[in-house]
Amino acid sequence: MPVKIRLARHGRKRNAFYHIVVADSRSPRDGKYIERIGSYNPNTNPATINLDFDKAINWLGNGAQPTDTARAILSYEGVMMKKHLLDGVKKGAFDEATAEVKYEAWKKEKDAKINAKKDGLSKNADDAAKARLEAETKINTDRAEIIAKRVSDAEAIVKAEEAAARAEKAEKEAAKEAEKAEKEAEKAAKEAAKEAEKEAKLAAAKAAAAEAAAPAAPAEGSEGSDETKA
Repeated sequence: MPVKIRLARHGRKRNAFYHIVVADSRSPRDGKYIERIGSYNPNTNPATINLDFDKAINWLGNGAQPTDTARAILSYEGVMMKKHLLDGVKKGAFDEATAEVKYEAWKKEKDAKINAKKDGLSKNADDAAKARLEAETKINTDRAEIIAKRVSDAEAIVKAEEAAARAEKAEKEAAKEAEKAEKEAEKAAKEAAKEAEKEAKLAAAKAAAAEAAAPAAPAEGSEGSDETKA
């Protein structure tokens, strides 16, 4: 029977992962399978692949045909390269030792590229996290400055209102004091006028009494007549 290596879907919507299975090509995509040889999770970066390398090589050697997606996964894991080298050994192009050396060289180069990609992703993630932290710090700083300015403005308004209230109170107190001083001055003036009038009346009375008490002066004509008679 024709056998295929393909993916069987599992997981939730928008969060699917896949089993790498060997199945009859006539069975439904997610139906029964002969053997599970690995799994593939595209939700991580890079994608997570778990594969039984030897079983995959064995099934390919027995004539199993991978689908396009399965072939890409097997190629990524080096299965297709190993099968190609084993085919070369069967054809006599080179021996198994040479094939193993070629495979190890290819795998080393492949692992270096994968590690470089992982390091790049890690660095990008660190840079992104740093940038987010800096952006959040700036936002928090700007927000704190705005809040501080609002508090400062509010305090300035409160102080200005308090100063205006004190000035108004001082103005009212000054007006009250001025009114009081004016009334006291008016009262003092009235009392002084009364005292002056009283003193004037007293002086007039004294003058009248003095005038009344003084002896009357003799008339000029009477004095001359007496001299004539003498």
